[in-house]
Amino acid sequence: MVVFATIATLFVLGSLVGYIIEVFFRRFVSQKRWMNPGFLVGPYLPIYGFGVLGLYGLSELFNFIAENLNWEKWIIIILEIVSIGVVLNVIELITGLIFTKVFKLKLWDYSNRPGNFKGIICPLFAIIWTAVGSLYFFFVHPYLKDGIAFLAENTIYYFFTGLVLGMILVDFCYSIHLATVIRKQVNNSKLVFNLEKFKVYLGEKRENSKKTSPFFIKTAEIKDKIKDFLEKNKKVK
Repeated sequence: MVVFATIATLFVLGSLVGYIIEVFFRRFVSQKRWMNPGFLVGPYLPIYGFGVLGLYGLSELFNFIAENLNWEKWIIIILEIVSIGVVLNVIELITGLIFTKVFKLKLWDYSNRPGNFKGIICPLFAIIWTAVGSLYFFFVHPYLKDGIAFLAENTIYYFFTGLVLGMILVDFCYSIHLATVIRKQVNNSKLVFNLEKFKVYLGEKRENSKKTSPFFIKTAEIKDKIKDFLEKNKKVK
């Protein structure tokens, strides 16, 4: 149970913190508006949850290496940083490829960034993720590990963790249904639907009609809105 609680806590914590980061990034850097940055309806981004799991595992691995193998410290640090960059960017690449190939959905778009690959990964954000992951390893991991170990000793915490995971699972099932609706509406195997641009489009329509900008996409309004969006954007990249 302790292992399950640790994994679940890391996943939930990473998903929540990642969501907060992305909300403020879109508000003040990229989109200049408040909007839901994720594929799910609720306030969590699972890709960050998997990222934190990867960082935690790597940190434990290299701490073990440092304690049990007679390697130079600088070699361990370099290998750790390189491994962090590889793992985080592979997670981003795999996630992006799954959604673009299976659901024809582009959840984020680096197409305007130099050296990008299919708009899914790019050198700039590869460096950013590596830097963020390195900060986690040097400054966050020891405290996070102790905090999770403390929480895992309390039985009531298992109930809370299971409840949040259940909410994420229900949300994921609903969002997969939403993605299927979008996929059927697009009905073009050569087209990749840019979900981020679609959210901006919905926000602009709401603002023009003096309604609150949407933070969540509702299934009921999807079909007609997609048709309008595709007509105005003949090719969504």
